[in-house]
Amino acid sequence: MDKHRIAVIIAGIDQSYQSTVLKGMEQSAEKCGLELYAFVSLGGALETPRHDTGEMNIFNLPDLSSYDGAVLLTNTINDAETVESIINRIREAGIPAVSIDNDIEGMYHIGIDNRKAMRRMTEHFIDIHGFTRFCYVSGPKDNPESTDRLEAFREVLSERGISCGEDCIYYGDFRAPSGKSAVEAFLSRPEELPQVIICANDAMAASVVGRLFKEGISVPDDVAVSGFDNTYDRYNYQMELTTVDRPLMRSGELACEKLCRHFRGEEQERSVTLEMSVHFGESCGCMKEPNVAISDIRELNYINYKRFEDTQEFMASSNRLSCRLLACKSFDEYIAAMKDFVSYADPEEFCLCLCDNWDDDSFIRERDSEVHVPSHYTEEIYAAIIYRNGSFLEPVTIKRKELLPAAEGGRNGISYVIPLHFAERCLGYMSVRRSRISIYNSMFQSWCISISNSLENMRKFICLENAVEHLGRLYARDTFSGIYNRNGFVRATEELYDQCVKENRCIMLMFIDLDGLKKINDTYGHDVGDRAICNIADVLKTTCVQGEVYCRFGGDEFIIFAPDVTPKEARRLTEKIQKNISEVNAGRKNPYELSASTGYIIAHPKEGDDIFDFVTQADKVMYEEKRRKHSEYLRK
Repeated sequence: MDKHRIAVIIAGIDQSYQSTVLKGMEQSAEKCGLELYAFVSLGGALETPRHDTGEMNIFNLPDLSSYDGAVLLTNTINDAETVESIINRIREAGIPAVSIDNDIEGMYHIGIDNRKAMRRMTEHFIDIHGFTRFCYVSGPKDNPESTDRLEAFREVLSERGISCGEDCIYYGDFRAPSGKSAVEAFLSRPEELPQVIICANDAMAASVVGRLFKEGISVPDDVAVSGFDNTYDRYNYQMELTTVDRPLMRSGELACEKLCRHFRGEEQERSVTLEMSVHFGESCGCMKEPNVAISDIRELNYINYKRFEDTQEFMASSNRLSCRLLACKSFDEYIAAMKDFVSYADPEEFCLCLCDNWDDDSFIRERDSEVHVPSHYTEEIYAAIIYRNGSFLEPVTIKRKELLPAAEGGRNGISYVIPLHFAERCLGYMSVRRSRISIYNSMFQSWCISISNSLENMRKFICLENAVEHLGRLYARDTFSGIYNRNGFVRATEELYDQCVKENRCIMLMFIDLDGLKKINDTYGHDVGDRAICNIADVLKTTCVQGEVYCRFGGDEFIIFAPDVTPKEARRLTEKIQKNISEVNAGRKNPYELSASTGYIIAHPKEGDDIFDFVTQADKVMYEEKRRKHSEYLRK
């Protein structure tokens, strides 16, 4: 059965909500004949806008017209403009899409009744516990689920005549640090403590409980707390949270099933609302002494120990990789280090894909203009590392539309596509599938950042080498004629000259002087005189093809150096120079007659002799030649 290619758009997979939905999708994908590609942003937690811009760029990578369908978790993306762009691109591509939780017009929808669940939670604290002092920890203001939950909370309080000012509402981002910050904000108010803090998800609720305990505030005796989503293991925290239990794995499974039925042409409801229940636990005081089975505790202890052990191993290997990558002095060395780590992680598949301009050095070439930082994926992508089923394949260049090098028989499970970037600079992406390293581990984000930073470090190292080479050319080359200048001549001849001294080999130094440059400048202008200088440089390029070293010595003077040259060969070289000058004149492209005087010496340099001593001697020979030509001109 041919598999359908599905793009999954999601952010923050280190959170329990996202990872649980993805596990449900992975379980269902194979039987539904779906090949899943999860485009993952790990931004939002670091509070660095430029980093988040680079993370969000991953959603611009897929050419959605090349996919058969899509699954969206836009409620995990805290940027309304990005969400709108994704939705518009899916509509333009004309592919079926399933939105989990956020109900988007024209797309299949799998969700829950957020209002109903939050109403029941709020009513419980009023009707059962008699609370009247409430605080609320919300998700982002522009998140539809977050908005629904907050509005339901406010509706119930309004109906019961209970006031709750804006200072009692804290807007977080669904991540744990928001819970801590919310408690600090609530405690800074002059009012007495709230009787209950209702949170829009479990991650923030768990953090609220921890921060209250740190302040010496007992939960639930002093302040009750509730969460939402039931993403925390029942006995995995200081206490069991009062929360809303929802079938997250089933959401992922249903998303795949809906696409499968669509591809088969079966009729189905556009929107499905899943059942859920409110679970009243220790954090609201409804369960004082939970009945805990020893077997459950042992299983949880083992899971937590294994998680801790994996994290420690992951951290150690990640630190080793980071140090090794930052120490690399070449791209080949960098790739070798990455391959060692990939072998250790042993995924089913891993690809390191780089934009064709990832090592851009425009800051060298555009010194006088504002440098544009490449922030988009290029149309051609270089797959520098391809690892499949225990073997490395040869790197290839692919089209961006292809995303990854073709795999025989398609792919199983989910391929996680993660951005590689430095701030907003787009470097490429990597794809991981079924690795011994858990992608849902919070350390995975650190690993991704480490790879991106080290890749940027390598880019800068390459650019620095290019800059040094560029400066070396400026130092060694005559910027006017393009051939060596005096500095370049010294560097190019130093080693060879020393060998000739040690081995008692002969050398030839030839001095060339452009005739009549002053007359050309006075008659036609300095621009034309400059052209005459370049003519001589071009003649030397054409003539010196046997390894001779030549340069513009200064002004209208040039020199040539060569070892092991006989007088006959030197005369032949002189004749060839004059012949090539004659060919320039025969072309009749210049208003002047190009002419040059030459002189050479052949010598055996000894220890202590300076190469420029021989240049001076050759200059004298040339001068005699110039005097002779001048005398002949006067006799005519």
